[in-house]
Amino acid sequence: MNTPLIALTGATGFIGRHLLTELPKRGYRVRVLLRRPADVPAGAASAVIGDIAQPFNMAAALRDVDAVIHSAGLAHAMSGLPEDDYRAINTQGTIRLAQAAERAGVKRFVFLSSIRAQSGPVAAGVLTEDLPPEPTDPYGRSKLEAERGLADLGIDWAALRPVLVYGPGVKGNMAALLSLAQSPWPLPLGGLRARRSLLSLDNLTAAVDAILKVEGTLRRPFIVADPEPVSVPDIVTALRAGLNRGPGLIPVPAMLLKAAASLAGRHEAYERLAGSLVASPAALRQIGWEPVIATRDGLARLAAQASSSAG
Repeated sequence: MNTPLIALTGATGFIGRHLLTELPKRGYRVRVLLRRPADVPAGAASAVIGDIAQPFNMAAALRDVDAVIHSAGLAHAMSGLPEDDYRAINTQGTIRLAQAAERAGVKRFVFLSSIRAQSGPVAAGVLTEDLPPEPTDPYGRSKLEAERGLADLGIDWAALRPVLVYGPGVKGNMAALLSLAQSPWPLPLGGLRARRSLLSLDNLTAAVDAILKVEGTLRRPFIVADPEPVSVPDIVTALRAGLNRGPGLIPVPAMLLKAAASLAGRHEAYERLAGSLVASPAALRQIGWEPVIATRDGLARLAAQASSSAG
């Protein structure tokens, strides 16, 4: 059979579920690698049970596989975990799975890393892969260590460093902004001017597809981000456009918002919301990736889908 066979980890997660749905539409068969017995998810060509923390005997799971997409791991939102936990799953689990893939003759290993392997939650300038990585937390360090472990292996690999991903089922800060946008009240966020790069799930899927189709050797990280960074007012405006509503934004000075957040014990959340983090996907575009949806359109669609689901 000429249809490429992809082994996918993390198929029950936010990103993995989307890849499992969309990759078959792009001409791939998908074999999901599950940690515990369960029904085969819709869209999977097959499923194999295994533990990525201890992938010592994965020969059967990886037989005839053309590429591995490794999206499983501990997320940065899982705060309070010891650094050793991140290292065991995100670093050692990734390296062991890649070693198993190499032994099985898999052609390419695609690792879903993170922009946090490159930077903290905010950055002063535009991030590119040429800048020295400066992760600031255990999650980011574990992802960077995994990338460096892949570089020591013989298998061809690519590490995708996505920025904040949005789409159906999103959680965290984007879910909070969506909830605020759905409220009927004016929001005091019009004075925030910092820009942030976001990433649509559809554009991330297109990036994975582009990586899978590249001929020759990659063996490097790629930043993945929608091309146009946006501000918080831009995000709210786009979300409310998807709800057929006006922006409803009040330009409260950022310093007042910061003071109020500090009094409420939400200083860190404010910094993530109001700080700048712009990342360039230029290297990814050079190998043929093109976004399939603009950020504002993607955000509007997200809000419309959420509204439809709620209704």
